[in-house]
Amino acid sequence: MVINVKHVVQVRLLPTPEQASALLATLHACNTAASWLSEQMHTNRVFGKFDVQKRFYTALRERFGLAAQPAIRVIGKTVDAYTTLRANLKAGNYGPPGSDRRRTVEDTPIAFRPHAGQPFDARCLSWRLGDAGLGGTVSIWTTAGRLKDVRIVGNPGHLALLRSRSSIGETDLLHRDGVWLLHAVIDTPETPRRAPVNGFLGVDLGIVNIATTSDGDRFSGSRLNRYRKRQQRIRKRLQAKKTTSARRLLRKRRRTEARFATDVNHQISKTIVAEAERTGRGIAVGELTGIRDRVRLRKPQRATLHSWAFAQLGQFLAYKAQRAGVVLVQVDPAYTSQRCHRCGWTDRKNRRSQASFICGRCGFVGHADHNAALNIDQRGVERWGEVMRPDAAPILAAS
Repeated sequence: MVINVKHVVQVRLLPTPEQASALLATLHACNTAASWLSEQMHTNRVFGKFDVQKRFYTALRERFGLAAQPAIRVIGKTVDAYTTLRANLKAGNYGPPGSDRRRTVEDTPIAFRPHAGQPFDARCLSWRLGDAGLGGTVSIWTTAGRLKDVRIVGNPGHLALLRSRSSIGETDLLHRDGVWLLHAVIDTPETPRRAPVNGFLGVDLGIVNIATTSDGDRFSGSRLNRYRKRQQRIRKRLQAKKTTSARRLLRKRRRTEARFATDVNHQISKTIVAEAERTGRGIAVGELTGIRDRVRLRKPQRATLHSWAFAQLGQFLAYKAQRAGVVLVQVDPAYTSQRCHRCGWTDRKNRRSQASFICGRCGFVGHADHNAALNIDQRGVERWGEVMRPDAAPILAAS
């Protein structure tokens, strides 16, 4: 059985001024329609896709001048937004039941930004990529009619991936910072996972060092920490001004910081997966959920913790490992920073400082993050044994 993995490919649109105007009008119409539909769904308490389509499809088309398939995509986008909202409410991401924030979210219909992204399918958008080169063209539906021969450019590898597919799935049209982008979803066969014949590469996630491996490689450095602290100082000064221009600069700087963090996370995850693949090992990493709830820090360190995308780093590790056929397991990271990987002695006093680890029993001395990564390495081997032999996994007694 072949399992397909969803892969998102980004290409850039190069529309003429007339084409760009038509695309902007299309985004505005679709998002205005989505906001109107959201209000109707919220007022009538109708959230199922079939029921929404049955009740509001005709009105949506007549009111906003949408073609049949774009109207369906608007309905799908709005229904998906409410599905995500209900999942976040159930997970408690907007506070406990009865809290002011949760009540406000529940009582307010979802609104869409005028130029938010809009999904298209094969009936609304078709590709013409040619045999080779850096670009091609697309034909896309707009409220002003079908636009043909809209130029696109992109990474040669990404375009080659698009050319190799007979059909391309859903594609999102985005307008970001004056740049037009297409995010195309394609299915790629999952690489068969190879058994970790040489053990696991343990990865410890932290604050000073974003990631430390059991081989002793630390991914941080003075440049990265200086950048994060500088961004924090600038953000603090802009927040104190409370002016319109300061808020505009804060929004722009937020996007810049997000791109920087994404780039660093890509580099870290790519290096870790490549090393595990080269050495025939799997990857063991601490559980990625709830890291902000588990870690207790002093007040000056909290901003640093909340300013880094740990979940994104975990996602990058997972999908890159999946594409490379490398096994990735998540283990319980409890007490890995206090336990000696050599003798197993666990004590808070073993970790003398952020970087220093000295075992009180066997006298082992080393870097604290490296020691934690070695513990995660060992737990990865144990976890893989439980996965491959469920009958050998420990049985928890009923409480």
